[in-house]
Amino acid sequence: MSKLDTAGIQRPLSENTKSKLERLELFSSIASTNTHLLSQRAPASGRFCVALADHQTSGRGRHYRRWLSPRGSGLYLSLAFTFASMPKDLPALTLALGVGAADALSGLGVAGVSLKWPNDLVADDGKLGGILTEVQSGGCDSVTVVAGLGLNLHHAGRVDLGSGSGWANRAVALEDLVDEVPSRDLLAGTMIEVLFRTMARFESHGFADFAGDWQRYDWLRGREVKVEMPDKRLTGIAAGVDVDGALIVDTGAMQQRVVSGSIVAAGPPAGGLQ
Repeated sequence: MSKLDTAGIQRPLSENTKSKLERLELFSSIASTNTHLLSQRAPASGRFCVALADHQTSGRGRHYRRWLSPRGSGLYLSLAFTFASMPKDLPALTLALGVGAADALSGLGVAGVSLKWPNDLVADDGKLGGILTEVQSGGCDSVTVVAGLGLNLHHAGRVDLGSGSGWANRAVALEDLVDEVPSRDLLAGTMIEVLFRTMARFESHGFADFAGDWQRYDWLRGREVKVEMPDKRLTGIAAGVDVDGALIVDTGAMQQRVVSGSIVAAGPPAGGLQ
């Protein structure tokens, strides 16, 4: 697989996006692209920085689960964006970024991509990738968010993006879904463009502007799920997401909102919810 190339990555970017890009850093190997950006100077309000790597030695997913990043097998990208003020529904940003990533893959001819609340990209009922968002301290009112995207391109032995659950028993790669995997430069540039535009759109409109799109991609809807919450475990049928990105679970007795939690199991579609 060819090395990442700055010029090739910037080729898909619009002029507006290029004008807002403060730094684009490429690494042969790094502990974590998210950790790197969190340690750097935050971009100015409305602007962004990007770090990409061929290989991560200490990649991680949600709740600090290990995120394996074999050399040359995937796309490992992080983008830091500074909001002028704290978005009211910031926890739902991860969901909006998932919608953007799924849209980008669809535009590149990758069919059948879905989203599993709150941060997984799914195809053929397996894990294709994941998104991790972390907050960096900002100025008086501003807040900088670092969003990391990991995407399987090729199988390289055991690939595990840190799901840490029984909802998926295998990893899926783009090579399983298309006849020819797009170049990493094209994928990286396309994802940078989409992630930046998603951040800007979220800043203006919040998650409500993405809720309908999320429903189109919602992999969990209609499935029996087990959700690990901070204080309990919940079982029921996933019934979509609320306007603020909370997962709705129908327990039979009531519909309960899940703001923070992990899906530890998900069955086949149960029927009855469309």
